[in-house]
Amino acid sequence: MLAIVVSRADGASVHIGEHLRDLEDWSVDRDDSRSDAQGGGDIWRLPDVELREFDTPHLELEDTAEAFDDPDLLVFASKHAGDTGRLLTAHHTGNFGPAEYGGADHALARACPAAHRRVVQALGEHAPDDYEIGMECTHHGPTEVGVPSMFVEVGSARPQWDDPDAARAVAKAILDLRGVSPDAPREDGTRRHLVGFGGGHYVPRFERIVRETDWAVGHIAADWCLDAMGDPAVHREVIRATFEESAADFALLADERPGLRDVLDDLGFRVVDETFLRETTGVSLDVVERVEDALGSVESGTRLGEHAADFEGGIEIVSLPGALREQVQGIDQNEARTAVECHTVGFETEASGTRLGERVVVADSSERRAIIETFATILESKYDEVEIEDDTVVAHETAFVPEKARALGISEGPTFGKLSAGQSVEVGGRTIPPEAVHEQRVHRFPI
Repeated sequence: MLAIVVSRADGASVHIGEHLRDLEDWSVDRDDSRSDAQGGGDIWRLPDVELREFDTPHLELEDTAEAFDDPDLLVFASKHAGDTGRLLTAHHTGNFGPAEYGGADHALARACPAAHRRVVQALGEHAPDDYEIGMECTHHGPTEVGVPSMFVEVGSARPQWDDPDAARAVAKAILDLRGVSPDAPREDGTRRHLVGFGGGHYVPRFERIVRETDWAVGHIAADWCLDAMGDPAVHREVIRATFEESAADFALLADERPGLRDVLDDLGFRVVDETFLRETTGVSLDVVERVEDALGSVESGTRLGEHAADFEGGIEIVSLPGALREQVQGIDQNEARTAVECHTVGFETEASGTRLGERVVVADSSERRAIIETFATILESKYDEVEIEDDTVVAHETAFVPEKARALGISEGPTFGKLSAGQSVEVGGRTIPPEAVHEQRVHRFPI
């Protein structure tokens, strides 16, 4: 069940609440077990949603979930204040350092990464044209909520807080959370969640991950949050809690912080990069693990092929023939890579991911043959004839031999170029046909 908190101390929250009630046909109940100021009195219900109003500002509320009827997810409908213009935003709550705005020192509320990802998408779907969509780092209380929670906000000053179109957009985005789980499903013993470290208060890098991959982001410690926290080695338990309260085992660092990375490594959390997040999008984390176990980590150059997305069953490691692989990459590197991607579950790369490596993971050994056949097709753009024998790709070419041209008294220059291109030339009153300075060559590429 989705719990929605409206604070009467927040004008923008009140406006969002008004639009929430206008968008659906709510039933209204009375709860006289709590004061009207603390979420009692009139309450609004849908089959899977409950809305309550409080007098207390959001940042000062604690154990808010206790007011609701067994919620799975709680959303604070709120204003955002800042110098950011027209902005709709969402973020999790907690304090990496001292609690200046609600909650406790060095404490974090339980995040809702999957629901947060969905609400950011929903804000983009419903926002007025002149509003930007953003995400923020974890930066204020409350720290004790009772269930996974987040703030969904309209900002960033009074004209926007009073804007009915903005309030309605936030209301629609919140209602789009009906039936949405706070967390991504568990895969291979973990979830498709990550924790963010570094960068500014507004987090475009992590927003890009949410928008462009299927990964969700829990708590984010911006640079100023990490500075407020202090030495990561001293505050290991804060770092550990960041992952626990995000249900995450993965971290993305916006910049290198050796001391922080040492703590993350020691605690057993994996630091990944954007390449990993993009490569693994749409691929089971079980398959990712199996491919990495076979070939090495994505960070070290392993990439996932098109068969990874729907792969089931056992895997087989095969090698691509080196000379043939290098030859086709020299002809058309993109086509060579596409050939491997189309027929593999995963493959090795070299040179920072720009060139194909030797080994690939396939679902069936016949895929290796399909790659070689495609490689042979690529060779045809350079050679006159290409054929595949039992254990060799054979390429025939008619090659220009400069020494033959020189022996006929032809000096280097444009004439060389014409003969090389297969054109006859006139030299000293003689016609020199191209076949006079060419020879047939055969290239064999073992497979």
